[in-house]
Amino acid sequence: MIFDARRCELGEGALWHPVRQELFWFDILNRTLHSQARSWTFPEMVSAAGWISADELLIASEAGLFRFDLVTGERQPVASVGSPATRSNDGRADRQGGFWFGTMGRRAEKGVGAIWRWHRREVRQLFPGITIPNSICFTPDGTAAHFSDTAEGKVMKVALDAAGWPKGEPVVWHDFARSGLNPDGAVIDAAGRFWNAQWGEGRVACYGPDGAFLQAVETPGAPQSSCPAFGGAALKTLFVTTALEHMDAEARAKHPASGQVFAFEGVAQGLPEPQVIL
Repeated sequence: MIFDARRCELGEGALWHPVRQELFWFDILNRTLHSQARSWTFPEMVSAAGWISADELLIASEAGLFRFDLVTGERQPVASVGSPATRSNDGRADRQGGFWFGTMGRRAEKGVGAIWRWHRREVRQLFPGITIPNSICFTPDGTAAHFSDTAEGKVMKVALDAAGWPKGEPVVWHDFARSGLNPDGAVIDAAGRFWNAQWGEGRVACYGPDGAFLQAVETPGAPQSSCPAFGGAALKTLFVTTALEHMDAEARAKHPASGQVFAFEGVAQGLPEPQVIL
């Protein structure tokens, strides 16, 4: 059940690289990218990635986006986004080869953040006024995107055009605030079901395309579940990052698995993460 015992202060951005057959994830507050084989520490906070090639990732950081070579450690700037008052958070590649990511205030100041998209040398702010951007994921056919503001408790859905840009206004797909739940990272499986890590609940909950609750997978000993991803050879392993953030010494002792990465076999079948096209 525990996939990796290294404890993250704020685990996020789980990504199964379909070419390397390897899991990557981030510890945002410790400015670190982890993989199954090694770790890389950066001078700034990093939070999410998409894959460009077997050896390159596109990484979202507090300063924007950069290309990162996993073999040489070299990096190349791609786009400057945000301000000294913000950092990146959740992010995921879309079916059209673009990359969506969120920015937020370093202390989660209300409305300071936004949802952005990079696509073929263009970066565009899509939705401003976000406090804690999360739940970025896409329907299997690429015709719609989800995102959330964890502070508001609402997961949104917006239609996409053929190039992957939003068309029309987002609508509330599921209002988790009514149940007191905090939507964090999310991923959609091959059947179109929405898997959502719920901060403070120690679980990833699954919902049908219509928003109906179907099941939940618990992360015992780790209440702050943060980001799910499907991986493994058949994409039938559900990986989940968790966090230690805001937990005092007593809470950390009470929840000893906090900050570790979980793996659950045979829960559902995911989809390969799309390649980011630069």
